Amino acid sequence: CMYQQRIQEWKHFHNVVFTCFDHNQDLSEEEEDDDDDEAAGYSFPVDPCKYVFFFPFPIWSWVHAGSEPVVIARGGSSGVFPESSSLAYIMAKSNCLSNAIMLCNLQFSKDGLGVCLSDVRLNNITTINGAFKDQQTTKNINGNNVRGWFSVDYTLEQLGQLYLVQNVYTRSEAFDNTQPIPTPDTIYDLFYSQHNISAAKYITEYLQKLISNVYYISSPEIGFLKTMDRKVDHNTTKLVFMVLEPNAVEPTTNQTYGSILKNLTAIKSFASGIVVPKSYIIPVNNKTRYLEPATTLVTDAHNAGLQVYASGFANDIYSSYSYNFEPEAEYLTFIDNSQFAVDGFITDFPTTATEAIVCFALTNLNETRKDRPLIITHNGASGVYAGCTDLAYQQAVDDGADIIDCTVQMSKDGVAFCLESPDLIGKTTAATVFMSKATSVPEIQKERGIFSFDLTWTEIQSLKPQISSPFDKSNPPIIRNPEAKNKGKFVTLDGFLEFAKTKAVSGVLININNAAYLASKKGLGVVDAVTKALSNATFDKQSTQQVMIQSDDSSVLSKFKDVPAYKKVLHIRKEVSAAPREVVEEIKKYASAVTVTRTSVISTTESFTTNATNILRDLHSANISVYISALRNEYLSIAFDYLADPLIEVATFAQGVGVDGITTEFPATASKYFRSKCSDDVEKQDFRILPVVPGELLDVTDLKTRPNIIYHPALTVADIVRPPLPPVTPVSQSAPGSSGLVAPAPQGGVPTNVANIGLTLAAIMLFCLLSMGH
Repeated sequence: CMYQQRIQEWKHFHNVVFTCFDHNQDLSEEEEDDDDDEAAGYSFPVDPCKYVFFFPFPIWSWVHAGSEPVVIARGGSSGVFPESSSLAYIMAKSNCLSNAIMLCNLQFSKDGLGVCLSDVRLNNITTINGAFKDQQTTKNINGNNVRGWFSVDYTLEQLGQLYLVQNVYTRSEAFDNTQPIPTPDTIYDLFYSQHNISAAKYITEYLQKLISNVYYISSPEIGFLKTMDRKVDHNTTKLVFMVLEPNAVEPTTNQTYGSILKNLTAIKSFASGIVVPKSYIIPVNNKTRYLEPATTLVTDAHNAGLQVYASGFANDIYSSYSYNFEPEAEYLTFIDNSQFAVDGFITDFPTTATEAIVCFALTNLNETRKDRPLIITHNGASGVYAGCTDLAYQQAVDDGADIIDCTVQMSKDGVAFCLESPDLIGKTTAATVFMSKATSVPEIQKERGIFSFDLTWTEIQSLKPQISSPFDKSNPPIIRNPEAKNKGKFVTLDGFLEFAKTKAVSGVLININNAAYLASKKGLGVVDAVTKALSNATFDKQSTQQVMIQSDDSSVLSKFKDVPAYKKVLHIRKEVSAAPREVVEEIKKYASAVTVTRTSVISTTESFTTNATNILRDLHSANISVYISALRNEYLSIAFDYLADPLIEVATFAQGVGVDGITTEFPATASKYFRSKCSDDVEKQDFRILPVVPGELLDVTDLKTRPNIIYHPALTVADIVRPPLPPVTPVSQSAPGSSGLVAPAPQGGVPTNVANIGLTLAAIMLFCLLSMGH
């Protein structure tokens, strides 16, 4: 078998039962192999060892007072592989604690045999359309006419011709058509009864055969659970009522699930627990997508003697902005609060649920490892607030950042301030007021923009900051913290340095771009402005707080070579894979550290990691520190290998490859990882957040459909060395300056927070066109 060695290792997991199809065995026969402890299976004419089926009736360590919540993997790691595929179950068991629960949604074939599928319909979850193209039918399921292909219309042998596919379109299709349908949560019992298939009989016979392995049966149908209540041994097998959406109708009683849930005592008469969508416990406001106060359901259910399991968890399906795209935070909301704790989670990403329970719940995170990479911000905590604002910097400090950064921009009248880009469109509300000042500057960017060096400081202060997301035009769009879209105030360089000293952060990073253009075309000396601001704040005469000067221009870094207190950082924007010796020697002339893209350290192709490059080894061999930029929490930014979990990405760069600094827009995430006991690779414990092995997941894909690997070039000397900076033409305007973190309010000029009253139709149309291009 493809995974024969792993399967042999897994046989000690008593909550997973294995079976292989034997093509020499008749479909009507059952055998038991006492030597191998395998459950007998049914056969059809295929390679016998190619198909490994999992019967994941789980051993649940039912939660009593004080016990840890359990993790129930919905069809294994179905966030990565097709649900209930062998690969999904293998990953779930490999990446979780040994008591993790493998959930199988049991459906039935025409000949009454069980299979694990997420729906009674085969549409969108298998390759049925290709195998039985014109055989769709319409059936009544619990009062609804549903059209499609149904498992009850096909024998197990026919189903054996099909393969599973991923049914969530935002997930990878690379594992489609490679995994067969596995066999044996019970659902649609009335529907199956209408087709002369008894789910209760099937489960009962299965219980008799594997009585020690069946500890949990769930169903949304009260009649089925009452039937099973008379058949199971309640000392070993628990029945759980699965609650559907509030307005959905339960077929046995014809009542809505919302009304049934009002009588928890009645539920206790036929079930020991309930599975409910997470919104029953902590609602999310449909308009704002922020959390509302928790209900009393968990407390009420516990008082009635019922256990509560929350469902609907997935790292790549965002339910609320309150979590800042950090999936562990959502789990913790349900178990680490002063009011209640659920007894378990049903999730597509069981590894993340395990992390939340083992690594963070009810745990003191005040400790932090000393031998870890630096946490460097990217425009402050720009995933939470508008970048480079007072709120973003304060949030970064609160979140545990070591180094806060300021990318220096210049106003027309020579004020140095912090903003990611000189183009104010997208980062501010400039497009609503100053579209007439939009110009093209090909030396800086391809798109037209409204540039800071064309506006006075008073004009810039009249604007509002604007939180931005690199995924706001994705499908579906992912935006950040809309409640704080325009909150915060712009920060001058002087104010930034004063803030850093006041808050006693470990250090600052001053990022300087476009110095040559500003000097030659705009008469603005950004290097001089930075030098003066640092000197005025006495950063050049102290060693308590580290000062990093970063630039993609070697001539800029040369301007600071006479200040030993400053650490020079060369920013390499292009994707590279190696640094030959002559290039390394050239870098050492200008910098003692390098910032590279994360894909320069771990290459990716079509969202799969492929390999760790040599760039880290080459630079470390010359004692050059390596920082990566920039990490984000949104799953679209994260390779499939990291399981849509930003903590696993942090672990991979920190422990797996060993970078010296991590630049991130969500410093809280990196800080949480480093303060967790699960980040310690020395301490012996049952679970750690492990780094991934680059390329390992890609190796599992089908060779025929595997994406081509992209190899990045090595650095060259030409990538490093830039011409000397041109002289600066004296600036005629005087800079007002600032001494505080927040820039002073403008005196006269355009009033602050100008309403968009005078924006013409032509300006609106131009803004829309620019936004599409931008």
